[in-house]
Amino acid sequence: MPLCLDVAGKRILLIGGGKVALHKAVALLRFTDEATVISPAFTDGFDALPFTRVCKTFEPADLEGAFLVYICTENENLNAAVKAECAARGILACVCDNPALCDFISPAVWKSENMSVAVSSNGQDVRRSIALRDKIRQLIES
Repeated sequence: MPLCLDVAGKRILLIGGGKVALHKAVALLRFTDEATVISPAFTDGFDALPFTRVCKTFEPADLEGAFLVYICTENENLNAAVKAECAARGILACVCDNPALCDFISPAVWKSENMSVAVSSNGQDVRRSIALRDKIRQLIES
């Protein structure tokens, strides 16, 4: 079910500091400049973002007060454990690159001022979603 969430002023966490987490962080930046990224290490690029970086290993207590969590580590067991902690606390979570464990899927988004267009393949064909989003953007910008 497609939804648009107001994330302003909400506690958003990204667990992981690799390339997938950076990609999600850059996408999130279009909608908020407030988020916390927790990871023992960060790939190049995070330092250019306004998000709070916490250099440490994830602990369940990190979820306290979270509204939305993106789980982006390269460790499938850790991803599943963080997702289980989120589920137990009623926190919406997305395990990046694993739609079966997601409460939501991030669509391909085009945003300009107060207009957003989102295209989703329900996690089945990301490249097709991106291509269709780009075609829509071209139509609007023409």
